[in-house]
This record gives sequence, structure tokens and C-alpha cells, in this order.
Amino acid sequence: MGAQIVAIGRNYAEHIKELNNTAPKEPFFFLKPTTSYVPSGGKVEIPRGIIAHHEVELGVVIGKGGRDIPQADAESYVAGYALAVDMTARNLQDQVKKRGLPWSAAKGFDSFTPIGAFIPKEKIADPYSLGLSLKINGAFKQNGTTADMIFKIPRLIEHISSIMTLEEGDLVLTGTPSGVGPVSPGDTVECMLADGKGAELATLDFVAVAREGGYHFTPE
Repeated sequence: MGAQIVAIGRNYAEHIKELNNTAPKEPFFFLKPTTSYVPSGGKVEIPRGIIAHHEVELGVVIGKGGRDIPQADAESYVAGYALAVDMTARNLQDQVKKRGLPWSAAKGFDSFTPIGAFIPKEKIADPYSLGLSLKINGAFKQNGTTADMIFKIPRLIEHISSIMTLEEGDLVLTGTPSGVGPVSPGDTVECMLADGKGAELATLDFVAVAREGGYHFTPE
């Protein structure tokens, strides 16, 4: 993957409701470190004291660099897609949000962005008719559709590139449907991206383990 992981927040209405957040008037994003990448089949390390939540997402892989990209041209900047999970340290995020502080730590732990295989753009005719699902230990937790995105991909690319240059290989995470919840050490997580007829396009799986050492969350 490229130099940046750009993650869009609050892009599905039901997810906004479940976390009692306010719907944004324009897209907003945060950055995740490239050290948070973990390939499918890998391990997500959960730090001590952290309540880690899963957020399954459609990732957009940028095919060429650009800035100030208009929506009308945005499609030509997309190389393809990938299934991803934006892991979130929810109790840490809640604590820093109350204090008006950044989310970087809550989103940026090592291994907090599991990512599936690259899917070339031509394999997906309509990115807004895809099923996004996530199971923990065989039980469905998230089962949504990209049709529910508030801001579509061209708008996201336009907005991000109006602020910062997008580069070839960058990954844009487009938001998560409702159903987010905790992942605990020992859990097996399986995600699937399906086409409009329910046929499998891609899978992503990982196991959660306890991180030894490092950060230890203590509530304030």
C-alpha cells in the first residue's frame, strides 16, 4: 500500500446513530499510520485495558496522485478496492473526545488496520451495491450495504484532495455500517465483501490476541 491511510468518519447514518454522533455537513477524515496494516490471516493485537471495536469498510486504492480533484474526474484516480477493518480503541476514543483531543492513538495502534487483497476496479461494476459483513466466532455482527454511504467516493476524493495531495497506493477507508462492537483476545473475525447478488468478491480474516507490553489504558 501507499504512504497514507485516510479514513472517513461518520459516513453511514445508522452507525452515526448507534454512537450518538452528529451527522457531518461535509466529509471528515483522520489518518492512520501505515504500521497499523495487517494482512488477511494475521493477528490484531489488543493493548491492555483497551476495548477494541471492529468497523468493516470498503477501502478505495488510489491509482495516481493528484490534488484538487473534481468529482467529475475522481473515477480516473481509483485503481481498485480492498476490504478493510478500521479497529478502534473505543474507550480511549470516548475519553479523548470528551476532552476535545485528537483520535490518533485510538485509531493508530500497530495492527489496527487489517486489509484484504487488492481488487482491480474492473472487478466491481457498482461500488454502491456491495454487501459488507463481519462475523465474530461465526456470528454476524455487521451486515450492511455500501448503498447507505452518505458521501459517495467521488465526493470523498474531491474533499480529501482539496486538503492534502493523494498519492498512488494511498488507501481511503469509506466508513462503516452499523453493528460495531467489541473484539476480544481469542476471537476469530471473518469479513466478506459481496456483489449485489450476494456472491463473494473478497474475504478478510484475522484473530485477536492480547498485546504484551506497550500502552496500558487507565480510565480518567
